[in-house]
Amino acid sequence: MTAPLGPTRILIADDQEDVRSGFRLILGSQPDMTVVGEAADGLTAVDLARSLRPDLVLADIRMPGLDGLELTRRLAGPGVPDPMRVLVVTTFAHDDYVRTALRDGACGFLLKRSGPGLLIEGVRAAMAGDMLISPQITVRLLRNLAPAPAVAPAPAAAPAPSPLTAREQEIARLVAEGLTNAEIGERLFITAGTAKTHIANVQAKVRARNRVGIAAWSWETGLAGPAPRE
Repeated sequence: MTAPLGPTRILIADDQEDVRSGFRLILGSQPDMTVVGEAADGLTAVDLARSLRPDLVLADIRMPGLDGLELTRRLAGPGVPDPMRVLVVTTFAHDDYVRTALRDGACGFLLKRSGPGLLIEGVRAAMAGDMLISPQITVRLLRNLAPAPAVAPAPAAAPAPSPLTAREQEIARLVAEGLTNAEIGERLFITAGTAKTHIANVQAKVRARNRVGIAAWSWETGLAGPAPRE
């Protein structure tokens, strides 16, 4: 997935015409974005995505014919030879939806109620190789996607050594929080470019396809623990 030379070409997939119209107005108002197609169901969206080859697909989850999760898997999931960027924008923030979308290659997960500003930011983050998750679900996402502790601990065994350096583990944890390169840089007092280099190294070491894969690896290995309950 390479960055476009011109405006980001976007395909909108949502079964509600008023939502598609609203997204088209919001995105079309940006000089670096253009809407090249719309679909009211998942099957049409997949066909249009493969024929139009947009830079980004905005996908709702609940659509007739083919839901947004299966759409994401077909366009961005493991085994797809030429994956596309898919940004899920939905009303539903169920844990299973978030887990499935991100692990099947989605480059972000936004709630429709998050507003136009976050939608625009999410598109730009996805095009920059970052992952944006609506703040409303970030804390619960980390809490519920972290591995649950065993009811009865197994006999003590030496944990597998992490392939990451201490700094790389910090980077991976922050990626799992949904921070952008710039935000990681601010947190760790490094440049966004240095953060990007660290992320590329982490991606190679854990064999992740993208930063979403880094986040999934962090949750699965327990590196990114659950957020503290309030």
